[in-house]
Amino acid sequence: MLRFLIDVNLPYRFSVWSGDAFAHMRDIGETWTDTRIWQYARERDLVIVTKDTDFSDRAMISTPPPRVVHLRFGNMRMREFHVLISRLWPSIVDLSAANRLIRVYQDRIEAVE
Repeated sequence: MLRFLIDVNLPYRFSVWSGDAFAHMRDIGETWTDTRIWQYARERDLVIVTKDTDFSDRAMISTPPPRVVHLRFGNMRMREFHVLISRLWPSIVDLSAANRLIRVYQDRIEAVE
């Protein structure tokens, strides 16, 4: 089963991201550098879920773990965000198992092997 590390720039309380398969950076180290987050995720085989382009860029030049889910849409109301991610999450999880990088847009999902 995949386990996910939710970046600090994403909602803390979110029903889709609850349970043992999820950790949020607010509970681990809100002020950690990207390198420290990357290493933490690599050591624990976690998929990083983020809006930060730095992780997406790093995923393109390294081999998993960690894998990255890059949310590539701008700011939106929290309710709209929840509806969108709730609808897309099953596909994101499926694609994350076989791909190093998943880019999620409002209108599509792209996977990079």
